[in-house]
Amino acid sequence: MFVLCLSQMAVAHMNGDKNKDSLKVSFTDNPEVAHFDSVLLANHKSTKDLFELGFQANQKTIPEFSDRIYELRIGGLNAKTPIDLVYNPYVKQYIKVYTKQRRSQLSRMMGLAAYYFPMFEEVLDQFDLPLELKYLSIVESALNPRAKSWAGATGLWQFMFNTGREYDLKVSSYVDERMDPYRATVAACQFFEQSYAVYGDWSLVLASYNSGRGNVNKAIRRSGGNKNYWRIRRYLPKETQSYVPAFIAVCYAMNYAQEHQITASEPLVSHYETDTIAVKYQIDFEYLSSALDISISELEFLNPSYKINVIPNLENRMYYLTLPVHKIGVFVANEKEIYAHFIKLDQEKQKSYPKYTEQDERIVYKVKSGEYLGKIALRYGCSVKKIRQWNNLKNDNIRVGQRLILYVRPDYV
Repeated sequence: MFVLCLSQMAVAHMNGDKNKDSLKVSFTDNPEVAHFDSVLLANHKSTKDLFELGFQANQKTIPEFSDRIYELRIGGLNAKTPIDLVYNPYVKQYIKVYTKQRRSQLSRMMGLAAYYFPMFEEVLDQFDLPLELKYLSIVESALNPRAKSWAGATGLWQFMFNTGREYDLKVSSYVDERMDPYRATVAACQFFEQSYAVYGDWSLVLASYNSGRGNVNKAIRRSGGNKNYWRIRRYLPKETQSYVPAFIAVCYAMNYAQEHQITASEPLVSHYETDTIAVKYQIDFEYLSSALDISISELEFLNPSYKINVIPNLENRMYYLTLPVHKIGVFVANEKEIYAHFIKLDQEKQKSYPKYTEQDERIVYKVKSGEYLGKIALRYGCSVKKIRQWNNLKNDNIRVGQRLILYVRPDYV
């Protein structure tokens, strides 16, 4: 159902229920955890310019703690939440990723959390869900609202196209609502609520968010009907086997960063210093930047769902502009002039915007034996030329097992 950011991070390949004292997992010896680390780094790079560089930790004196200390600390967190937080070697390896290998990334994610988490908590509270679920967004996207996996999962909560559409997240030539922090959070909470109604267990809710309820149900059946995550874990997909351990490690790292001598970088804007206003006419960031004396990069950060820096005006869908509070007043004071500017452009046809269209689904197609571009194009109702463009192919040659990106109308899926 979901192919999320963690699935491409591909965390630890571990099988079976064993005595935790016999489990020894090395970060350096585990290529899948190393790949998790590389994707975490990639998502981090796209957000680093949004921060003042406040991270000053001395890498030569990185604190290390005993298993007993980790166990006690996580036990304390566990006592405050209905989510089952445990400590074991699977969790420990991800604690090392966040507190040792990627300390500066954690610092910046803490800064981003200061902006995003208040909103997440408000929505989670509206749904009466555990506030700790906010940490899942770090596992998913490293708090990058424009994060996109190789399979097309997008946004802070990494929704696939079809799943996003199922939760009313629209994708068009102008807007990808999977990248809208508020709307995507509401959608994620709807999934959490529905999944908890099925399982009554938050660890299984997390597992189902990663791999879909079908895979969790299959793992339960294969385990003989057991509904404990750690007992069905061996039957889950590889990435889901490590999804919950990574989540627990994030909970730990975000709560005990200070003990690891990691401090948050300061974001350029606070959540409490922003507000939103409904847009009544199509406007673009270029003019807003000049009219409101605000940088385009700040407009993009506050409004990540607008793909071409244009907010459309639709009869059946309201869109909003997020601004620093002190700029909201400037916008309201100049609202008539701002809209008049764009109305004049339209009337005089001085600026042409792309036609608004609902976007087709992005899929990853694996080439099978005997297939060629013409056959694939015919099957999915597109042209060979388009497939070549989407995949930067110089000619029509493809090979068995090759993965192709296709944009397909829903009726062809």
